[in-house]
Amino acid sequence: MAVRAIRGAVQVDADERDLVLEATAELVSEVVRRNELTTDDVISVLFTATPDLTSEFPALAARKLGFTDVPLICASEISVPHALPRVVRLMAHIETDRPRAELQHVYLRGAQALRLDIAQ
Repeated sequence: MAVRAIRGAVQVDADERDLVLEATAELVSEVVRRNELTTDDVISVLFTATPDLTSEFPALAARKLGFTDVPLICASEISVPHALPRVVRLMAHIETDRPRAELQHVYLRGAQALRLDIAQ
C-alpha cells in the first residue's frame, strides 16, 4: 500500500453554518465515491477555509458522515486579495494500491475554476 493525497475544493454559497456543512459533506462524499474509498482507507484529512468562512468548522461535516476515528483538522487559508471567496479545500491522505494517475481530485461548484487542469 502506498500513501497518496487527494485534493478537493467546493465553493459555499454564503457563510452560513448549514451551507458550510452541506457543501463540505458534498465534497467529502464525492471524494469518497469517485475514489471508491471507505473511512478505513483514509489516514487523515486537512480542511482549509477562506477567511470569509467562519460560521462552522468544515471537519464537522466529515464527522457527521462517519469519519469518527479519522484525524481531521481545520485551518484558515491565507488571505490573498484576488482569491476565490467562500472556498473549503481538503487534502485527504489515503492508503491505496492505485497509482497517482488514477486518483480523482474533486472540485465542485465555483471551485472548479481553481484547477481546470484536474477538475472532473
